[in-house]
Amino acid sequence: MSCSKPLVDAFNRRISYLRLSVTDRCDLRCTYCMPELMKFLPKKEVLSLEELHKLGLAFIERGITKIRLTGGEPLVRRDVIQLVQALGRKLGDGLEELTLTTNGTQLADHADDLAAVGVRRINVSLDTMDGELFQQLARRDRLVQVLQGIAAAKEAGIKVKINTVALKGLNEDEIPFLVEWAHANGHDMTLIEVMPLGEVDGERVDHYLPLPAIRERLEKKWTLEESDYRTGGPSRYVTIRETGGGRLGFITPLTNNFCASCNRIRVTATGQLYACLGGSEMVDLRGALRSDNPDANLAAALDEAMRIKPERHHFEIAEGAAPAQPRHMSVTGG
Repeated sequence: MSCSKPLVDAFNRRISYLRLSVTDRCDLRCTYCMPELMKFLPKKEVLSLEELHKLGLAFIERGITKIRLTGGEPLVRRDVIQLVQALGRKLGDGLEELTLTTNGTQLADHADDLAAVGVRRINVSLDTMDGELFQQLARRDRLVQVLQGIAAAKEAGIKVKINTVALKGLNEDEIPFLVEWAHANGHDMTLIEVMPLGEVDGERVDHYLPLPAIRERLEKKWTLEESDYRTGGPSRYVTIRETGGGRLGFITPLTNNFCASCNRIRVTATGQLYACLGGSEMVDLRGALRSDNPDANLAAALDEAMRIKPERHHFEIAEGAAPAQPRHMSVTGG
């Protein structure tokens, strides 16, 4: 690229973490994420693996040190391992970490390949260990495959962090069990408040569970000790003495926004860079990539993204309220 200056936004935050979506498609239909009859993007609008690779290299040149591949479900993208392999060649050469977030359904088939190219840590979404509730939430009966995927990743030497969306009246009573199970198996765990992105079937507010209330309950059961452990994302961690010092993170976009230290940007599978998960500020990287002068136009687009990145998001959740943004999490990149 013609310009290699670091990515620094208008609030002097150094942007070092890219969440790069490789597809909006998913093999689950989680009720808080998307409707059952989700309309996915035409494939011609989605960036090719070569374009995704070029974007990754351009971001690394501008100081991105961590790339997380997301979706949708990244492992349903055909030949996605080729992209992982290509980006993995930059590990130790500008890129410090290459990771992904997955629902785990395809993980058993890919764990060894991911480990072989330098993926050392992944996030797996798991909201329940109850088969019936899993099928209710995901609208698919895939819990066994997810657990097999988690086991395969661990066997391959990949550290797994469990991501659990806290859902009032659904999995809230199961959360202590999930924490115990995760820590007993050597996994960190993070609890996440449901995020108001995209239209879904039903009201998200019906199952919105503020994490401070969950933490208060857990503190009556266990000793939670503050931790300065960080992974580069928004999660804030405690360790739990009674589970052997296992880590538990909290992501609280509604009760306590995590914007002051934001170091992240997201790129959709169609090449739209969203400077904020909860905002509409966007630049078109696909247009730059497919232009007559892609390097110069891409550099200009990244500069513009830094100019428009807002100081914070403004998530709210209430009965009858429209989503904070009309796009679904699966479109933006989880």
